[in-house]
Amino acid sequence: MSDMRAALFDRFGPPEVLYVGKRPTPRPTPEEVLVRVDTASVNGGELLDRAGKTHLVTGRAFPRTSGIDFTGEVAEVGASVTGVRAGDRVWGLLGRKTGSMAEYVAVRPGRIAPAPENLTPVQAVSLLAGGATAVTALREKAAVEPGERLLVRGASGGVGSVVVQIGKLFGAHVVALAGADNLDFVHGLGADEAFDYRTTRLSELGRFDVVIDTAGTQQSRFRQLLAPGGRMVAVTLDFNRPLAGLASILASTVHGSRRIRIFSGNPGTALLSQITRYAENGDIVPVVDTVHPLDRIADAHRALEAGGVRGKHVIQIG
Repeated sequence: MSDMRAALFDRFGPPEVLYVGKRPTPRPTPEEVLVRVDTASVNGGELLDRAGKTHLVTGRAFPRTSGIDFTGEVAEVGASVTGVRAGDRVWGLLGRKTGSMAEYVAVRPGRIAPAPENLTPVQAVSLLAGGATAVTALREKAAVEPGERLLVRGASGGVGSVVVQIGKLFGAHVVALAGADNLDFVHGLGADEAFDYRTTRLSELGRFDVVIDTAGTQQSRFRQLLAPGGRMVAVTLDFNRPLAGLASILASTVHGSRRIRIFSGNPGTALLSQITRYAENGDIVPVVDTVHPLDRIADAHRALEAGGVRGKHVIQIG
């Protein structure tokens, strides 16, 4: 099989370091499937990786790839794989590696699930990474209960917009923090209350049983909003001050009952299938900000960094 097109960068820096180059099309092992990729979405971690803010974890090897989620069609099935056939429509996440911003990706079948039949690839991929993060944060890490007060920071973004929806699905009273221009938007997603994060004093918000933080900054201040027995889940760190941010989270596990939880997502088929059911049942709806072709991936990174996003920036590949 000939080479494929993929988003790459050869040095850390601003969005302009991204380019579309050629890579060998992956050959699936007997335990893998090859997926022809239709769409992928831009996630915050990819911006940090491109800027070099995570190199202590991810290293400095180049060229580097981008993208962690995808929708597509199974093009080839390894000899040892069962339950998956060529032509199946799937979506998936690569876990703790990148490379979905490409025409093909080779993955183990435990990383994919049937894609929602009622959504287009663009719509579907806008829900995938955010949905996996939201379910893990709310169900597994915070164990949110019906009627509890839930605060969502960054409620209009790619992750926060799905956290709002799944928080309501789980029966929480959802309070959203977003920009002034996005308050009606997050209300439309199901938020019971919405506040401008720029002008609202934290003291005005009251106490919360659960705080889901998609911003990563000032986490110690938001921890103070937790009621006794409250739980805060940070889905990112402040990578401008990574050591200080990590120290604050570790300190919360020692001092006081209001612990900050953090996790590195690594979802499998069961979780992805659950999100498929939510989407097909209409429990969660797509949140697409803008669709970009692969060769304009730098524009997508630039727009996400600028803020004010409503849902996901999606990259159209296939």
